[in-house]
Amino acid sequence: MEALAAIERDAELMLRVRAGDETSFAVLLDRHRAPVVHFLYRMVQNDAVSEELAQEVFLRVYRSRATYEPTAKFTTWLFRIATHLALNWIRDGKKEKGQESLTDAVEGAERQVPDRQPTVEQELLYEVKLREVREAIGMLPEKQRAAVMMHKYEELEYSRIAKVLNCSESAVKSLLFRAYETLRARLAHMA
Repeated sequence: MEALAAIERDAELMLRVRAGDETSFAVLLDRHRAPVVHFLYRMVQNDAVSEELAQEVFLRVYRSRATYEPTAKFTTWLFRIATHLALNWIRDGKKEKGQESLTDAVEGAERQVPDRQPTVEQELLYEVKLREVREAIGMLPEKQRAAVMMHKYEELEYSRIAKVLNCSESAVKSLLFRAYETLRARLAHMA
């Protein structure tokens, strides 16, 4: 019930933004900035780029305020914008940078090691496994990667992923099936 109320509040806030209420936009920004940045980081594997893309997401939301209609959940619309921006950056980045984002992913993996005081050997093993998983996810085709990120890391339902990727639920299931099969094969040595 509380989740439904939050969804309705998001749409209501966006309608207030459409009417010119700047404070409502600040509330939406505060509420959704961290999840958007987190999602984008998982897509692009680069802190600075994820922050920059998040700014662009909210800039586009603000620019679209006059034409906003609450036909879908606000978060679905928000993550659709984020997904498109991330996929465009990945596509453009591959042409320009080649494998630079893979290096950034490795550096990001090293920064995210939890502080549970494991032994040095456990820490190194964890870093290697995490790096391998991220590299395997990073090698997936763009739509498969986006579907995996939304399913595994954002815990979105198939219907929401389908709306974000602008495809059917069965297409999402197919994308995820192929992605997980590819990941299982690439990471079989870790089992």
